[in-house]
Order: sequence, then C-alpha cells, then structure tokens
Amino acid sequence: MSLSEHGRDATPSARKPKQLISLLLLNEDRVVSTESLISEIWDTRPPRSVQTTLQTYVVQVRKLLSEALQIPVGKVARNVLLTRNGGYTLILRDADFDLYRFRSLEQAGMTAFEEGDDESAVRTFDQALALWRGNALADVEAGRMLEPEVARLEQSRLTVMECRLEIELRRGRHRQSLGELASLTARYDDNENLHALYMLALYRSGYRGKALEKYRSFHKWMRDELGLDPSPRLQRLHHAVLDGDPALDGVTARGA
Repeated sequence: MSLSEHGRDATPSARKPKQLISLLLLNEDRVVSTESLISEIWDTRPPRSVQTTLQTYVVQVRKLLSEALQIPVGKVARNVLLTRNGGYTLILRDADFDLYRFRSLEQAGMTAFEEGDDESAVRTFDQALALWRGNALADVEAGRMLEPEVARLEQSRLTVMECRLEIELRRGRHRQSLGELASLTARYDDNENLHALYMLALYRSGYRGKALEKYRSFHKWMRDELGLDPSPRLQRLHHAVLDGDPALDGVTARGA
C-alpha cells in the first residue's frame, strides 16, 4: 500500500497508522466508525487510552497528508481526513486511485467478456491486472476489518485472471497459457475452474496424459482434504478427456 502526491510519499511506516489509512482508503468517502478502526488495530485488546491513541494516529496521518499535499494540517482535517459522526472519512477527490481504476476496468472487461468481445475483454483485463504490484495490501498487517476486504480484492483479481485465461483458450493460445495455469493451480489448489482450464489447455496442447494426471491429483486432494468428489462439470470434462471427445476442441472448460 502506498499513498503519494507528485512523488511526495504520504504512506505511514508504522504498522498501526498504516492499518488506519488502509481501512480509510478502502472505504474512501464513507464514514469508518471509531469502533471499526479500534477493532482493526487492536482487535479485542484495546489499551485503556485507546481513544487518545487513535486520535494520535489520525494526527500522524494528517501530518503526512499535509506534507504530501503541501497544504496546512487544518485544511487536511477539514477537507481530506475529516472527523465525522463518531468516526473518520477520507476524501480523495480527483485522486488517481488504483483501486477505483481496477474496479472500473474489471467491470468494463466483464461486460466485454459477457458480450463475447474477446479482444476488448483481454485488453481491458490486461490493463486491470497491470495495476497490481503483488498481493493486496501485502505490506499491511491486516486485522479483522481489513482481512475480508483483502479477500474480496484477491477474489476480484482471480476472477479477472480466470476470465482472461478462458478467452486465451478460446483464441487457441493453449501452450502459451500452460505456465500461468500451472502456477495458479498450485497457488489456488481448491479452485475447480482453474483446474478445468489447465486440463483443457494440457489436452489441447497434446498432453492428454498430463491432463488426466491433473484430474487424478485434484480428485485425490478433494477426497483427502474435504471428503468430496469433484463437481459433475469437472467429472464430465475428465470423461471427455478419457474418451478423446472431439467436442473438447471447441468448448471452454466452463461449458464442458
């Protein structure tokens, strides 16, 4: 997580102020209650002086914003990081906020994807993914309020990656997708759609045996870890690969 203005850094270096600004950023232009901030920073073990300590962190963040924006701290308190209705609001009008850009590109890409405009969808998805520089809030020690926000961001990125890979397979880029799919299935070992895409890419690249082995290893993982079988959709794909079904040459993993 980083916050800057014309190269002037406004990112807190200390853990707790960084949690504070991160939660405010993810809820930009909305009131974040004092209780939510306390829960994020201290969980269920706040210090006796929690209100004073929280106000100290707010003052520290306002000073950083003041230096980066080159405006007085008082103006920051009135217009940027405001005290509001039992909480605080961060307002960054006209800011170049990567999260907003990602969400906008994600939505545009999904619209193109659903309309079958593969070229536009891939271009837009690539722009969205290029905004990422690692995991969401990787340098922030997320507490109970930030953790679900981080999970939502990571899921959004994963969905974009899945849809993009689905298009790549439709466009015949099977071999070119193998490395990325190998990495993603290793990282997201419980994601059936990624395993289906990988199986299909392997099959279409001439690696039928490897596609079957991928299914067997995933099936074993599900049995051992969850006590479940793969979904009927993945089982159908498995049988189609076993049979060498010619129809596999013209379907996506989602439609198998």
